[in-house]
Amino acid sequence: MSFLSRLLGTQPDPKDALRPLWHRTVRIAREPEWYLDCGVPDTIEGRYDMITTVLSVLLLRMEQDEALVTPSVRLTELFVDDMDGQLREQGIGDPALGKHMGRMVSAMGGRLGAFREAFAEGGAALENAIVRNISLADGATPAALASRLRELARQLETIPAQSLLAAEIVR
Repeated sequence: MSFLSRLLGTQPDPKDALRPLWHRTVRIAREPEWYLDCGVPDTIEGRYDMITTVLSVLLLRMEQDEALVTPSVRLTELFVDDMDGQLREQGIGDPALGKHMGRMVSAMGGRLGAFREAFAEGGAALENAIVRNISLADGATPAALASRLRELARQLETIPAQSLLAAEIVR
């Protein structure tokens, strides 16, 4: 949809329907247990790691249902929009913004692929993917984080498509 259409209000932004799900995803990623119990550092980088990780698990769930494929694209677009806004708030200007966004989107795609493979393989594959993709605090092991991610994935599998789209994820 064009900027002019949105400005004039002639067509709603199709991403708007997914905003509650995006906000719920971010709230899940900010739950204290990730940081206190699972060894993710409570830093900007750690929070980014958890947003992309929780989003990856959610997108993997959405891939399993044909009705959720298009919404998953919109949800990813909201991620990009939000990260763009966050970088701008940090003072990153247009000349450098594209480079930063490219790295962030690439990292998101890499995590999605790594977690897709890890969940398919089972066993220690998820712990290995965590070690390669998420910064953990000194002395933390990936086992607690892997366990919690498996729990999240199992929970998301039980949620019907319409409930998921309505951000009805109870934790």
